[in-house]
Amino acid sequence: MKIVIAPDSYKESLSASEVAQAIEKGFREIFPDAQYVSLPVADGGEGTVEAMIAATQGKEHFRVGNGSAG
Repeated sequence: MKIVIAPDSYKESLSASEVAQAIEKGFREIFPDAQYVSLPVADGGEGTVEAMIAATQGKEHFRVGNGSAG
């Protein structure tokens, strides 16, 4: 059996990745032999950058800009 876990974050509490890990931990107690796929998602708000980085195996880079045009 394959179980896909695709949660959003819990605002000001858990990231989508942390929610997915918690859900998987609980499911493994009931379905220990299942294959799990974790796909953290976001709705464009809090956690969106983290979800995109996780989905693409990307990296976060910080840069200082000079105004809205960079």
